[in-house]
Amino acid sequence: METKRVLVVGGTGYLGQHLLLSLSQIKDNAPYDLAFTYHSNSNLLQPLLDAIPHSLAFHVDLVTGDGFQSIASKFGLPHVVVNCAALSVPRVCEKDPDAAISINVPNSLVNWLSSFEERDTLLIHLSTDQVYEGVKSFYKEEDEAVPVNVYGKSKVAAEQFISKSWPNFAILRSSIIFGPQTISPVPKSLPIQWIDGVLSKKEQVEFFHDEFRCPVYVKDVVTIIMSLINKWILDRVSRVQMAETVAHVRGYSTSLIKQVSASSVYRGVSSPADISMDISKLIQTLNISPTSFRDGVILTLESA
Repeated sequence: METKRVLVVGGTGYLGQHLLLSLSQIKDNAPYDLAFTYHSNSNLLQPLLDAIPHSLAFHVDLVTGDGFQSIASKFGLPHVVVNCAALSVPRVCEKDPDAAISINVPNSLVNWLSSFEERDTLLIHLSTDQVYEGVKSFYKEEDEAVPVNVYGKSKVAAEQFISKSWPNFAILRSSIIFGPQTISPVPKSLPIQWIDGVLSKKEQVEFFHDEFRCPVYVKDVVTIIMSLINKWILDRVSRVQMAETVAHVRGYSTSLIKQVSASSVYRGVSSPADISMDISKLIQTLNISPTSFRDGVILTLESA
C-alpha cells in the first residue's frame, strides 16, 4: 500500500515539533512519510532531524513561495498538509500589518497545491480564538468573526481565502497552547513555564482578572490533528487503495493492481467520483469508534 505523505508547514515551531514527533512515533501503525518546512528557525533544525531521522526538511519562504518546488521534486504531492506557520504575536502583527497578512494568509501554499493535477490533498490550517470580538462567553464556530486586532484580522482573511480557494480543508481555532518544551527548544516564552518562572521569584506579579481564554494542552491539539489525518487517509479510500490494502494484508504483490481512471471505463451507468462522507456527527452522537478500513479487512479475511 502506498505510504502516505504528510507535510507540516512550520515544523520547527512549538506545535509543529510536537506534531512531527507524534506522527513519527506511530509510523508502524500508520505508514507516513514526513516532511516539514522551516524559515527563520534554522538553528532548531538539527536536533529535530536527529530525533526524527526519516523526515525531510525544506527551507520555504511563505511570502514568495520559494522552496515549494523543491518539496514537489524530492517529496512529492502530500496527501495531508498541516499549516502551523504564522506570525502569531499580536503586538508584532500590529506593528507590521503587511507582514501579518503576507505570512498568515497561505497564498503561496495554496497556489503550490493548485499546481498539481490532483486536488485531493487535505489542508489542516491552524487559526485562532482571536477572530472573535471578545464580548461574550463560549463562542461557537457559527458565531460571527469580528477581530479587534491585526492578528485576528489576518487569520480571518486566511480562513476566508482557504474556504474559497481549496476544496478539502479543516480549520482549527485554538486558544493559548501550553505544554512541555519541544525537542529543540523554541525561543518564544511558553505560558506555563513563564508563569512558573515569575512566581518562583517570590515577587508579586500582575495578571489580568478580566481576560478569559480556553487554554488547550498541546497533546490534545496533536490528537485532534492526527484524528483528522487518519480520517482523511485511512477512511477515505479509492478502489485502488482498497485493493492495495487487501494485497498488503494477504502478502500479494501490488504489481497485480493496474491503476486506471474511472472515466476511461463505461460501466453502463454514471458513477459519482467522490462520495466520501463526513460522519463526525454520527460518531459524536453515538460515541462510537468506527473500525478503520485496514482493520476491517483483517477481521474480514480472518473470519474467512
